[in-house]
Amino acid sequence: MTKGEEAKESFLGGLNCAQAVLCTFCKETGLDEKTALAVSACFGGGLGRQREVCGAVSGMCMALSLLYAPKDPSNQAEKGAFYARIQEVCNRFKKENGSIICRELLGLPAGPSVPQPQARTPQYYDHRPCADKVKSAAAILQAYLQENHKN
Repeated sequence: MTKGEEAKESFLGGLNCAQAVLCTFCKETGLDEKTALAVSACFGGGLGRQREVCGAVSGMCMALSLLYAPKDPSNQAEKGAFYARIQEVCNRFKKENGSIICRELLGLPAGPSVPQPQARTPQYYDHRPCADKVKSAAAILQAYLQENHKN
């Protein structure tokens, strides 16, 4: 099973988009699943259903941070190289999906969103691209890590 398929399966099993992606990379990052679930919980639905940055993208970037974040925050060269990695995977996601913004991916207008998540019914999945966005983010990260010998 690919990382994309694993993340999609986790999402379809009830995890939010960010959790599904980050938890898929627990082995690579050394993060335990309980912690991964907790730290990524707030990023679902584009940061607490605000429909901002896609949670799948946030999960992808959190995993990348655990692997590549600068050890010395004052080292500007390391910080720049790290941000370049984040921008690269985000640009790959944007190229493949059209945006990294949740509401744009869902075709929703800007504005407040009800904080209560919708029930995960077959009808929910019929009109939401989220499972495929989760799969895309995990596949992009898997490819990036393979290219950079981190997988």
